[in-house]
Amino acid sequence: MKNTGTADLPLHYGHVPLWLAERMGKLGLAIVEEILSNKGKNELLTRFSDPFWFQSLGAVMGMDWHSSGITTAVMGALKRNINPYAKEFGIFICGGKGKQSTQTPIELTRYAELNSLDAAALVKCSKLSAKVDNTAIQDGFQLYQHNFIISNEGNWTVIQQGMSNVNATARRYHWHSPSLKSFTEEPHTFIYGQNRGQILNLTAQEAQPLKTSILSITSAQPEQMIKELKKLKMPAHHDVRAENVDMKRLGAILWLAQEQNVSNFEELLLLEGLGPRTLQSLALVSEVIYGSPARFKDPARFSFAHGGKDGHPFPVPLKVYDETIQTLQNAIHRSKLGNSDKLKAIQSLYQVAERVEQDFVPNGNFEELIEKERADSWKYEGRTVFGKAKPPIVKQLTLF
Repeated sequence: MKNTGTADLPLHYGHVPLWLAERMGKLGLAIVEEILSNKGKNELLTRFSDPFWFQSLGAVMGMDWHSSGITTAVMGALKRNINPYAKEFGIFICGGKGKQSTQTPIELTRYAELNSLDAAALVKCSKLSAKVDNTAIQDGFQLYQHNFIISNEGNWTVIQQGMSNVNATARRYHWHSPSLKSFTEEPHTFIYGQNRGQILNLTAQEAQPLKTSILSITSAQPEQMIKELKKLKMPAHHDVRAENVDMKRLGAILWLAQEQNVSNFEELLLLEGLGPRTLQSLALVSEVIYGSPARFKDPARFSFAHGGKDGHPFPVPLKVYDETIQTLQNAIHRSKLGNSDKLKAIQSLYQVAERVEQDFVPNGNFEELIEKERADSWKYEGRTVFGKAKPPIVKQLTLF
């Protein structure tokens, strides 16, 4: 068993408005349902243990691409919408933020007993993962969120987050049971965080002499502090910049999303008529569902599906968001009835974009792209936490 890693994120105290939370739940449910159908429960848990994929998921759902709020909002939306299907999916989400985290043992025990799992052992895993990240790793972050995602086969992923008021950042920790060998030696699959100097990490292999000394109650001290854990560092700036995005990948999707280009690919014919803006979002959602791990090294790119609630890189286009959800839900429903053509077309959208990438050359007009998205936002019922997007002001020419 292994902890899959951590992530450092700028601390955000804003709320998620109801109009976004409801859509996040619907899109998240559709994404999870298709991953389960296409790849299975173990693959879903593996993806949750990957901080790059998780950050990309939050971005494609319309959350601010780099903020601490992605963790709480995404897990909250998924728990509300996935747990009612726990029996059908074989997946259940325990815990949450603040007081909800304290309910993890109760929720986990109830689910374990319904599925003939060892409840005591699973509760112990939950408590140990929290204890390790709060105590064994003394990095200045105090845990305030703990989610335990478990399958009916007993495999699990932990996603938990700590806060540092000193640096105004949050740190997210990922765990994954299939790769965990020990809770006290290199347990994380990833720790997503920014280098803040030396930390005490009693889970590192190099800490074994120190742990031996502690256990034998000796006064010996290690000569050096333990090396900092592997991490994914998110920038402090709120806006999305060109250096945060793989322009070749984004450009290929934007080019393909043009309806006249879609019509050139036989496998995409069923997607004709959706409109370029929805195809752009669907292509990025398709990548989150079907893409390989190597595709998620630039999470900011996925914010070009549905923007961000604070307006970065542009307001959330509700009309596009709803059409994306409806298209994906309809495709999943038709697939259950034996007609999977539409779902295969959505999957092909990402695959074709990946092929286009090979010969695509970005034009470097990144700022122009964002300005166009913001200028057109009102057409798609764009909205942020500050209000609805308005048409750009056109200056009138005055003749004398």
